[in-house]
Amino acid sequence: QVQLVESGGGLVQAGGSLRLSCAASGRTFSSYVVGWFRQAPGKEREFVAGISPSGSITYYGFTISRDNAKNTVYLQMNSLKPEDTAVYYCAAAVPIIASMTAANQYAYWGRGTQVTVSS
Repeated sequence: QVQLVESGGGLVQAGGSLRLSCAASGRTFSSYVVGWFRQAPGKEREFVAGISPSGSITYYGFTISRDNAKNTVYLQMNSLKPEDTAVYYCAAAVPIIASMTAANQYAYWGRGTQVTVSS
């Protein structure tokens, strides 16, 4: 069982930066793949970035990293745009395939953190 808690969201102007954190409980967190997803109002949840236990990264413009000693995964977001406004969720799963980008591949989810980018 893994419990995830996101933090670091907030209001930022366009062009600004935020770093989101996903803190996990559980001794085996280092063996999980972790993904960041986001969901804007009226839209489907979409994959943002993922990182495997070995540190292999899949991403669409943001930087993801993990510190297994701290059971934490980070999402560094730079040059933010108003269209990046959404609730950001982290999720964890036992690795099944090399690249896991679908929400239904992830078993554990945090409650999300709001990111709002003003123009």
